[in-house]
Amino acid sequence: MTYQIVANLTENQISELLELYKSEFWSYKRTREDVVKMLAGSDITVGLVDESEQLIGFTRVLTDFVYRATIYDVIVKATHRKMGLGAKLIDTVINHPKLSSVEQIALYCLPEMIPFYERWGFSANVGEIRLMYRNHQFSAGTHQ
Repeated sequence: MTYQIVANLTENQISELLELYKSEFWSYKRTREDVVKMLAGSDITVGLVDESEQLIGFTRVLTDFVYRATIYDVIVKATHRKMGLGAKLIDTVINHPKLSSVEQIALYCLPEMIPFYERWGFSANVGEIRLMYRNHQFSAGTHQ
């Protein structure tokens, strides 16, 4: 399969990204307006496009370019899975010149995806560190 890596998405590819998001349980509520803002706020974006320039894979990174980087939204079009495109996305991020000296790269993944990411040295063994969330709906009056 022929594909190309792109750092910026066209308007059409943004629409295709939204369609990819609509097909996943973790991203189906995303709106075009929010996706456009998300892209603008991402430090690195990696798209995979086919020979007709249609988006077939995507990921993005938030980073300070020194200490930390976090990979988000690794997604491959359902019709193009099991072809090594997810691996190509991760390879591209891990080997990105702007991330070469970043101390630590992190990502979120489902338990069944741990073996996939372990191939690049990611580990679910983070000791006593715990992930904490604060949802947007948090009410200032509810903390004690």
